[in-house]
Amino acid sequence: MSTDTRLKSDRLVAAPMPDKAETNDVDVKLTVEFVDIGYDPTIMHNGRECMVDPKGRPIPVDNISPKDKLVDQAVRKIICYAGELSDQIGRFKGHTFDDIGALMDVLREEYGAPVGGKKGNVTFTSFDGLLKVAVQVQDHIAFGPELQIAKELIDQCINDWSADASDKIRALVNHAFDVDRPGNVNREALFALRKIEIDDDRWRKAQQAITDSIRVEGSKSYCRFYHRADIDAPWQAIKVDLAAA
Repeated sequence: MSTDTRLKSDRLVAAPMPDKAETNDVDVKLTVEFVDIGYDPTIMHNGRECMVDPKGRPIPVDNISPKDKLVDQAVRKIICYAGELSDQIGRFKGHTFDDIGALMDVLREEYGAPVGGKKGNVTFTSFDGLLKVAVQVQDHIAFGPELQIAKELIDQCINDWSADASDKIRALVNHAFDVDRPGNVNREALFALRKIEIDDDRWRKAQQAITDSIRVEGSKSYCRFYHRADIDAPWQAIKVDLAAA
């Protein structure tokens, strides 16, 4: 095994790469799967150093333009950084939620509550009030077939109310069910619609149908970080995208 030094920098460890495979088949595609994204892109073909193009053809390095080689090297260097950073963020996310879980268990023990309780929204602040860690749990909500029934009942109400129907209610209904794009639902507008009280049995049944249609299909925890210069300064977010990690 040799080592790729072209992508090496002060912050990168040289990536190990497989030995170049000799091949005489011009139609053969490179099938070796490299675990490390910093692998050497060259292979030996008919005694010549080649790089494989998108169609799997070995192209002699001497026939590749300096521009294309420069772009290839830049892309590999950037991807090396991105891969390393992604792994680091993933590890940081795991450690962060482990630390928060352990801290919550300590606090539960302090008050005699069962350890390992349900996760929820919680905020931790440093003793000087200048640092803050906020954990938020967001439910993934879907809507069942009851929602279609609710829409039909609401449509009946609006048609029967005719000119007496409030333009604001009509607009809210259209916004909630997004009538211009079938199958789409605006959750915020739909929840706002549930708060409107109207003395009509069909409306009340529609409200109940909306409630019954709500399905919680899971949740995801988010962790956000903040700091401020002094106690009177506004919070400034420390941007770390853990949601995608």
